[in-house]
Amino acid sequence: MVPSHRQARSLARALGWFSLGLGVVELVAARGLARRVGLPGQAGLVRAYGLREVATGLALLSTRRPAPWMWARVGGDALDMATLATGRDRPGRQAAIAAVAGVALLDVAVAASLQRAAAQPPADYRGRSGFPQPPEAMRGAARADFESPQDFRTPAALRPWTVDDGPGAVH
Repeated sequence: MVPSHRQARSLARALGWFSLGLGVVELVAARGLARRVGLPGQAGLVRAYGLREVATGLALLSTRRPAPWMWARVGGDALDMATLATGRDRPGRQAAIAAVAGVALLDVAVAASLQRAAAQPPADYRGRSGFPQPPEAMRGAARADFESPQDFRTPAALRPWTVDDGPGAVH
């Protein structure tokens, strides 16, 4: 399923918050996380990846054009999977690869949808005035043959009396 542009913008914002949260976890618990996914002794690398996640998350939450930052997430996902592939065989490693792959699929779908919407040029209305003719030709055109509807008119009994309404006047 490819998300609509509106859904993609919402998902990009949610993924920004996800990046921020994941980045903080990678910064705070780098050693334990590295050991759990089969990368013992790589806490510094996990912290660097945490900084990348925090930066990407902040960028997604603060930009009006999220497409480039979503592609940055896709690149980060590829880097994460390549790093996890080099790790030792641990039960947490397979789960981490599966989780990163799932998020990567979502990132690609959102980035592609945002990219497609960004590639479409906005509608150009510069040549339109809103009038079928120049303003001088249109001026007064609506009044030329206008007659107010009967139910909008004041009933004869409520109209003020004028000289023309004398005896024998016909309306």
